[in-house]
Amino acid sequence: MSRDRVADELARVPLFAGLSKKHLQHVSSLVTTLEVEPGRVLAAQGEPGREFIFVLSGEAEVRRDGELVATRSSGDFFGEISLLLDTPRTASVVTTTPATIGVIDARAFKAMLQENPELYEPLIKAVGERIVLQDDHNLS
Repeated sequence: MSRDRVADELARVPLFAGLSKKHLQHVSSLVTTLEVEPGRVLAAQGEPGREFIFVLSGEAEVRRDGELVATRSSGDFFGEISLLLDTPRTASVVTTTPATIGVIDARAFKAMLQENPELYEPLIKAVGERIVLQDDHNLS
């Protein structure tokens, strides 16, 4: 996928929607796009987090301790908790359909946040929502 096309796709991801075209171009240079088949494990609970992943198309299930806790589809992202907190993955994510994903490695993710501090607020909001979801899941 061309860098311009990746930048266009990034603009549709709510996390990146507020970035200028220049910043989208820069972030797109950090992204590796992959086409993956159903059943592909994108993140494994308990494993170290080495990348930030966002879904460009397709769907994936998020499972914690084997139980379905969420789904991710176009525009959704994951992997931020383990990268921000330097902790193991809190859940496993497995594709359920053919999917196109964008991947940013840990070092580039941290550099991206330094260069685009406006991304912290939506990321922190997402982390908070996922922690609440996890707490709700633990209570049931």
